[in-house]
Amino acid sequence: MPSIKLTKSVIDTARPTARDFEIRDTIVPGFMCKITPAGRKVFMLSYRTPTGERRKPALGTYGQITVDQARKLAQDFLASVRGGADPSQERQVARTAPTVKDLSDRFMVEHSEARNKPSTVKGNRITLKVHVLPALGKIKIADVKRSEIADLVGRLRDRPTAANHSLSLLRKMFNLAELWGLRPDGTNPCRHVQKYTGAKRTRLITDDELARLYAYLDHADAEGLEHPLLTLAIRLQFDFAARMSEVLELQWEWIDFTHRRVVWPDSKTGGMSKPLSAEAALLLRTAPRYQSSKFVVPALFDGSKPMSKHTYWAGWRRILERAGLPHCGTHAVRHRAATDIATSGVPVKVGMALTAHKTVTMFMRYVHTEDDPIREAAETVASRRRKVVQGAAAAADVNLLERPSTDPATAAAAAAPRVVKTIVDRRSASAGLGNYHPTGTGRAKTAPRRRSPLVRSLRLRERSMSDCRNPEGRWPPLEIMRRAKEVDDTGLMPFVDTEAAFPEVRHEGAHLRRGIVRGGKPRRDWLG
Repeated sequence: MPSIKLTKSVIDTARPTARDFEIRDTIVPGFMCKITPAGRKVFMLSYRTPTGERRKPALGTYGQITVDQARKLAQDFLASVRGGADPSQERQVARTAPTVKDLSDRFMVEHSEARNKPSTVKGNRITLKVHVLPALGKIKIADVKRSEIADLVGRLRDRPTAANHSLSLLRKMFNLAELWGLRPDGTNPCRHVQKYTGAKRTRLITDDELARLYAYLDHADAEGLEHPLLTLAIRLQFDFAARMSEVLELQWEWIDFTHRRVVWPDSKTGGMSKPLSAEAALLLRTAPRYQSSKFVVPALFDGSKPMSKHTYWAGWRRILERAGLPHCGTHAVRHRAATDIATSGVPVKVGMALTAHKTVTMFMRYVHTEDDPIREAAETVASRRRKVVQGAAAAADVNLLERPSTDPATAAAAAAPRVVKTIVDRRSASAGLGNYHPTGTGRAKTAPRRRSPLVRSLRLRERSMSDCRNPEGRWPPLEIMRRAKEVDDTGLMPFVDTEAAFPEVRHEGAHLRRGIVRGGKPRRDWLG
């Protein structure tokens, strides 16, 4: 095993032998070139991991990479090893990492088949086969990005139900991938990918349609237009508020006529028990039994099997057409029954027991509202509002017709408006700015600080002031102040707007106001 500085000329002159041999580099420890008997020349690196394990990974083939490139890779590998990593093992793990196809297989075996009903397992397999695996099957689990999930959901936008089912399935799969250690925690790529809203909802069978449907069922039973097992199944689905599968798989041994109860050992949501109404009990007692079948609704040509879903669905569609009703799925029967239960006034918990729903949210999804009850509720609210408004108007009319008080003092106090005015800077008021002061503090002037007891006690009541005029027709300020002796509850008296109170003497009133405010007391030269 010769050692020499690896160069292009050294490798070019190396000739293959009958066995593999290596040429070690003297520059980078562990770096070498292996020559096979077939003449293939491979760059390799020999090193030990931090745990003492020997590794000897291939870096590349001569011709694909140069000697300098291989030496640089070897140096990078050794730097990673000194940092405590094992690049060779990491490459091996990445190469053998499971794909989305492997994750789906494990998901179906360890989760879906162990926890879901057979029908759910079948639906999951179809969704994976048709939508998920063709788009993501070959991608490594750790390499799946949110953009790829969003692209998958976007391609199914014309089929929102399939898109939502695929997204829910992928979200659960990647949650389990984190649990199984196949992805770091909190890296589910389905996060923030939105489902499609406004998906098609089951149509409610209206009261008129329900009456026409039962009328046709009665006519078909009387005339023999439909198979009696088919009409029996439809009536039982209405009475039990049941799913189609629960009616088709119903067995005679599950029915207890003594205690009037039906017990399903298993269903979509597990075992359940429902009471047997008088109408349902009459239907079951008078129902025909074919070929000693254990099923209440057996297959038409093989009593050992229940009626197939296709037979029931096709018969339901035919009955709707003959009754002249618009099409709706068989699950509309359950929606109608749940709506009747909810609108009958029974408690929600009792309604959930009748429909075998586990949560209130799911139960309310089956409850529909028709136009007539909503319209009646709107009329009730409007009538109540009308009564309130009319009662208030009648009370107001009575108050207006009441006679005023005969007490002169009370009548004068009630009739006298208080004339109060906030002092406004005249310059700002003349500019149309109101109480805004462009060059001041930015706030309106309020009543000045306390100056004298005479000014604080000033308040003008509207009363006859004709006796206060002097012969010249002027208003003596002292007489006004003598008559304004009442003090406000707050102890601070608002200033009198004499211009508004006495429009006949606007000029004297303005001087009076300025004299009181600025001087603190009436000025002697204004007494006239």
